[in-house]
This record gives sequence, C-alpha cells and structure tokens, in this order.
Amino acid sequence: MASLKTYYEELGRAFHSKPADLKKCQAVLPKLKIGLIEAGLLLPQGDVNLGDLSVARDILEIGAYVSIRSKDIPSFDRYFSQLQTFYIDYSESLPPSKREYPIRGLHLIRLLTQNRIADFHTTLESLDADVIAENPYIKHPVNLERWLMEGSYSKVWGAREEAPSEEYKFFVDSLMGTIRNEIASCEETAYESLPLKDAATLLFFSNQSEVVTFAQQRGWQVDLTAGTITFKLKDEEKMEIPKQRLIAASLAYARELEQIV
Repeated sequence: MASLKTYYEELGRAFHSKPADLKKCQAVLPKLKIGLIEAGLLLPQGDVNLGDLSVARDILEIGAYVSIRSKDIPSFDRYFSQLQTFYIDYSESLPPSKREYPIRGLHLIRLLTQNRIADFHTTLESLDADVIAENPYIKHPVNLERWLMEGSYSKVWGAREEAPSEEYKFFVDSLMGTIRNEIASCEETAYESLPLKDAATLLFFSNQSEVVTFAQQRGWQVDLTAGTITFKLKDEEKMEIPKQRLIAASLAYARELEQIV
C-alpha cells in the first residue's frame, strides 16, 4: 500500500500539471492497476474501506481521461467498464464524484460514434430524468443524438464549440467523420461533379486543402484549375431480362385460367 500511495501521488502530479504529462500518467497507471488488483480494489466486493474505494475510483477516472487525451479509445472503454462497479454498486456508500457525469457523457457520445443507438437509449434509461434534463454533460450527447436522427448535421458540427469539456470535442470530431462519409456517399449518387466550394460547405470543411485530401481518399477527381470535383463513376449493372421465359410463363398461366373458367 505504501508503493500504491507513492504511485498515486505521482499520477496526481502528472495529471494536474499544466499541461498534463500524459506519458508519465501512462507509465504510472499500469503499476497502479496492479496495486489495485493486489489490494482487491479494482473489482471490489463486500465491505471495503471507503477511503481506499475513493482512491481507486479516482485512479480509474484519471485513467479514462488520459485515454481520451491520448486518443486510445479501447482503453477508455475498459476504464469506463471498470468504473461501473463504483458508480452503481457503491453509489450510496461513496461521496459523489465530480468526474462521474463527464465520463458518462463521454461514453454516451462514444456509443453514438459506433451507431449503437439502442445501447445509447438503454444507458440513458439508467439515469435519473433530472440528470438527463439538467446535467450539461448528459444533455450534450442527448442533443447530438436528436440532431443526428433529424439529419441536422450543421447543429452537430456547431455543437463542437459548445462541448462542456475539451475531451468531448474528440468524439464530436469522430462523429463528424462518420457523417462526412455518409454525405459523401449521397453526393456520389446524386451528382456527377460539384464545385470545390460547394463540396466544402456540404462536408463541413473549413478550407480547400481539407476537401482535396478527403476527395483523394474517396478516389474523386479534383480539378484545381476549374475548381471542381468529379465523383468516381460507377459502372451500371446490366440485367438481362429473360423475355422468352416470361412470355412462355404468361401464356401457360393464361391457359390454366381458361381451363378453370
């Protein structure tokens, strides 16, 4: 426990420094998790010292934030899963954590980026109605989901600047990547070509170089001189209609009807 306390203090200094020392946090967190396992605090059961539980929860919450800031999403998923024991089983024993709802909100946006709408609503149902209506960290993903269902992609893009914390912007950017690909697929079907400026507006890009990079990734032809994008032409599928078989079948059907009459 002495070594656990030392590592915990190191983690706190690294995480709260300006800017946060993410490499130091990533180096210390695995040692702390081993210590939590040895102390029976990573997956606590039964009566456990509440002070130790608060420390364990704090370590896992910092780990969740470090994962987002390091863009390690699978790691964030693991930390969120481990925190459920503290947020649910010990919710009445432990004092509230100021990081709980920010992390819950991040998880909700994570579900949206995966298009797991059913899981999104199931998770919401586990929260109090007052929290959903009033907590800014929960309202943000709720609004995002509603705008996605409405197709109000401009509102989703605008929500990036209204994010309640910097970590939320990472997931909103990821969500916009998914939206851009959906819009691009529609453009390929609806148009043969578009002006670069119009394509940038439709895809929520702020400058021409971003559009050109995206177009190259999609295999579109870019004419910088003319300022246009030509979408990759798709070969039309030809379907051969079996005329003779259809005529023969229709005649046979007609003869059967005459016999019935």
